[in-house]
Amino acid sequence: MSRVVVIGAGLAGLSAACHLRGAGHEVTVLERESIPGGRAGRLERDGFSFDTGPTVFTMPELVDDALQAVGSRLSDRVRLTRLDPAYRAHFADGSIIDVRAEHEDMRAEIARACGDDDAAAFDEFVDWLTALHDVEVPHFIDRNFNSSIDLVTRPAALLRLLRLGAFGRLGHSVGSRFTDDRLRRLFTFQAMYAGLAPDRALALYAVITYMDSVAGVWAPEGGIHAVPAAMAEAATAAGVDLVTDATVTAVLRRSDGAVAGVELAGGEKIAADAVVCTIDPPVAWQTVLADTAPPRRPGRAQYSPSAVVWHLGVRGQVGPEVRHHNIHFGQQWGPAFDELLVGGTLMSDPSRLVCVPSLHDDTSAPDGHTSLYVLEPVPNLAVGRIDWEREAPVVRDLLGSFLAEQGYPTEVVTEEFVTPDDWLAQGMAAGTPFALAHTFAQTGPFRPRNRSRRVPGLVFAGSGTVPGVGVPIVLISGKLAAQRVTEYLR
Repeated sequence: MSRVVVIGAGLAGLSAACHLRGAGHEVTVLERESIPGGRAGRLERDGFSFDTGPTVFTMPELVDDALQAVGSRLSDRVRLTRLDPAYRAHFADGSIIDVRAEHEDMRAEIARACGDDDAAAFDEFVDWLTALHDVEVPHFIDRNFNSSIDLVTRPAALLRLLRLGAFGRLGHSVGSRFTDDRLRRLFTFQAMYAGLAPDRALALYAVITYMDSVAGVWAPEGGIHAVPAAMAEAATAAGVDLVTDATVTAVLRRSDGAVAGVELAGGEKIAADAVVCTIDPPVAWQTVLADTAPPRRPGRAQYSPSAVVWHLGVRGQVGPEVRHHNIHFGQQWGPAFDELLVGGTLMSDPSRLVCVPSLHDDTSAPDGHTSLYVLEPVPNLAVGRIDWEREAPVVRDLLGSFLAEQGYPTEVVTEEFVTPDDWLAQGMAAGTPFALAHTFAQTGPFRPRNRSRRVPGLVFAGSGTVPGVGVPIVLISGKLAAQRVTEYLR
């Protein structure tokens, strides 16, 4: 039985561990924090609990796929509630559009807010999104590439993508289908997950819109952290050795250059036949692989925008008009992205996300209180020149005024304000939790590969490698990493 060490017990690492264990390998997962979860961690303070990472959970079948590899099921471990609406969108003119869970309900919502023509256009839009998803996932996302030539090894799928307009621009592809500008924003803002403005992102990233606007958004009981917690429990029950408070300082090498194991901060060495590393690759090459030249110069990379996140425990409860996910769009659109992505400055008219976990998670706030998660996109540290020690209190006060204006309770009991400096301190390159942007040159086989030719037996997983960013995608990343390891150890 081969021994594999996985560095990091986030969603990607746990997915890799489950698939590796299911393939018959002996697996040890080393997590530097005191609990599993990685970016999907949990902060508990003053009677409140906060998910420290993603708030949007889609495609739960990918978690189920990993759990089945170790003889478990998601339905046996986590209770899920489908959110309806998935989002409530607030626009600068005071109007509201809900993203409804069922197709006919969404169609009726569009007819109410935008008219019958856009409601009819929604039918064709969903067909287009579904077709993109059905081609992209099996042929280009859930797949290991060995080189860019692999793109043309499935010509029928590639031709289908071309015919669907997947290599055009997302903004145009969506905008040409609807007359109401609010729908254009509602169905393209997901490009921010890919690190790009909608007018610059490839239309193939509409697959993210499919995931949350068609397949649906779910609220796990206990918060999103309950998902990696359940994966960790299932993995350990199947024989995976999960060690927390274990910081890896180096990947050890044999005389021929292949991996031999890892070394921990206390000097302990753990032997391994292969290593899966979920640390952001640029950070990994500077830390645990410091004795090896990276495959590309870090300066050539283009990173996604970052975000400030304000975790708030407040006294009082939200009104009946508030939903689990609330998007507040600013008046500006294109110019706001220019400020963020080109100018490297704070958006003068930002769009913001307010999540209210306590609406579906009784453990997140005491009785009579509310937990809030407020996110505003900001420049990453590679393009921005913002002094966050000075600006953080200013941005916090602006967000407080925004919450009050929108009618959210604002009597703070406890709080945590997270800036790009904090993301950097947590080991996220360029101070962004969203990793490399999904430009064409950083997509598919052009993204940093998950297999290292310099260090045989070393495989990467997570948002910094293939296939990319997002909860569903990093779960696939872990699965692909497990496949790489199994191929290597044959």
